[in-house]
Amino acid sequence: MQLLKVLQLQESLRQTLSLHTWAVLIALVFMLVALSLSLYLIFTHLTHYTNPQEQKWLIGVVFMVPVYSVESFASLWNPNISIECDILRNCYEAFALYSFANYLIACMGGEAAILEFLEKKCEAAHRRGNSIHKAAVHHPFPLKLLVPPWVYGKECFRTIKFGIVQYMIMKTLCALLSLVLELCGLYGDGDFHLYNGYPYITVAMNFSQMWALYCLVQFYNTAREELKVIKPLPKFLCFKMIVFATWWQGVIIAILCAFKIIPSFLGTSSFQKSLQDFIICIEMAVAAVAHTFVFPVSPYRGFSSQVSHTKYQLGSETSSREPLLTVDEIEGHSDDSYIMITDTNVETSSTSLKESVQDIVLKGGETVVQDVKITVSQAVHPVEKGITTLNERFKQLAWTAKGDAAEDCVDIEVEEKEEGNVEVQASRTSVTQQDPDQVDLMS
Repeated sequence: MQLLKVLQLQESLRQTLSLHTWAVLIALVFMLVALSLSLYLIFTHLTHYTNPQEQKWLIGVVFMVPVYSVESFASLWNPNISIECDILRNCYEAFALYSFANYLIACMGGEAAILEFLEKKCEAAHRRGNSIHKAAVHHPFPLKLLVPPWVYGKECFRTIKFGIVQYMIMKTLCALLSLVLELCGLYGDGDFHLYNGYPYITVAMNFSQMWALYCLVQFYNTAREELKVIKPLPKFLCFKMIVFATWWQGVIIAILCAFKIIPSFLGTSSFQKSLQDFIICIEMAVAAVAHTFVFPVSPYRGFSSQVSHTKYQLGSETSSREPLLTVDEIEGHSDDSYIMITDTNVETSSTSLKESVQDIVLKGGETVVQDVKITVSQAVHPVEKGITTLNERFKQLAWTAKGDAAEDCVDIEVEEKEEGNVEVQASRTSVTQQDPDQVDLMS
């Protein structure tokens, strides 16, 4: 009898609740799991905030899970705000990639230490008699046909940093452009017709994202031995899977609907967005679990080390967790791989929760603004240089034209004078022939 009542209740619920309602309820469970794990991990880092240079960016990466899960659930629950949620997700995705790159930079002691390390690595290759191009980032085919090798040094690091920050700028601009086109009815989310803005923005964002990830991979390959002590590969794969999954699964769903692989009555724009949001809610719960293992708080508990002497040596193993502060020596070997050796442990205390949040918001925001300014100036400088060169070319052409006109005027005057002299000479000749006395008078 009780079993019959349970079956009747299940049937009643099945008839009452729609597919969308079931999707919202399931997504809610996964969202709560993701929020619980991620917020607890962030809280533990804030309460053990002993290494601000690393942890401010680490928290920025971990906070990606709460942002994604909340906005995806909100978009699934109310499809009318899906565009606004997409803007938030896209902007934070770019910021998370930027934060991850800065986290790796901080683990090596900052930009100054990395520049010194790259320059010394290049010098070590030169001392071994190798070509300068041996100490460089070499691109795979066919990219190597278009882009020269990045020789280790300041320009190499600036190129990598530019490739990462440009994605943050491009993602934000394209997200805002998507909103404007949607309000004008020209975006066509998931529609690959050429009269919509979606395919063009998709291509532009895909190129920008792939280039940013490529730069991040090249930075990891350049310093993978130095970063080995923080086990960067699981961190990199975890972050990369989130970025790739959330982007490409949306494109794949749109392609499946465009080719009628998904039934036409399901392949509507709202269904595509809802399916994408539902999958992201599940993925963020999995990512939250992974983050507790790849971004643990244990290295920042209790003690933090400072380095009084840092040395690079091939094949060394060290358990030190601390960043590179100075580079005293790079020993030349047949390989270009070097490992940090550090010593001198000192005890450091963590800041309060309020101070930790202030450092993340204020100091982190200041760094973001500075990097954006530098990146924009690097992008604008070639344009300004090209415009200046073009203006100088136009001025040169104008001066050349004026010079030619002046020479023409001089030639005309000379010709007129010559013609006048010829006329005078002719008149004298005619007078001489007619009356010699008049010639004497004219003389």
